[in-house]
Amino acid sequence: MLTIFGKKKITSERTAHIFSHNIVETVEKGFKELAGFINDSPEFVKSPNVREEDYGKFLMIVIAGNFSYIPQHFKDGQDQEIIQYCIEKLAPVFDMTPAELGVKVKEYKDFMSRVNSPSKNTLYAMSRAIFYKYDLCACQDEYFSQMNTANPIFLKNLDEFMKNFIWDWEAFNEKYKVIATTAA
Repeated sequence: MLTIFGKKKITSERTAHIFSHNIVETVEKGFKELAGFINDSPEFVKSPNVREEDYGKFLMIVIAGNFSYIPQHFKDGQDQEIIQYCIEKLAPVFDMTPAELGVKVKEYKDFMSRVNSPSKNTLYAMSRAIFYKYDLCACQDEYFSQMNTANPIFLKNLDEFMKNFIWDWEAFNEKYKVIATTAA
């Protein structure tokens, strides 16, 4: 690979491949710990019994959340090119076509936006999405359960846990210069 000022050139497609592979691997390895964290959380009056193999919704939340960060680090259509390549690479994981996965990711992003409104903080949106997608409200004490809202202590702790599932695009961009796939 050619380098410019110490950075390796890498295509959008290769960037999407690296991201997609690593995010799936991270979720598969990390969900067991997340399930344990949720199930053992003292803020619940009964265990949510989140199963270690039930990580599909979590993977979608992580993908949708991370896609929200890409435009902050890439401009001039490169962000959309990377996202499109990611969708193409991730579709087989969900046994979907890229078009179907694109619709599903949009649904998750819209859901995250709704449950996190009026805040625009993506990390918080991811935590709230986990809370509602895994039906954790029913496991809380009566006060929070009746309000249909998450215990703020649980959400704060979950936010800290979720930081482990946010792709570090700043570090990636320090190492690589992403170029359009067609320019390679």
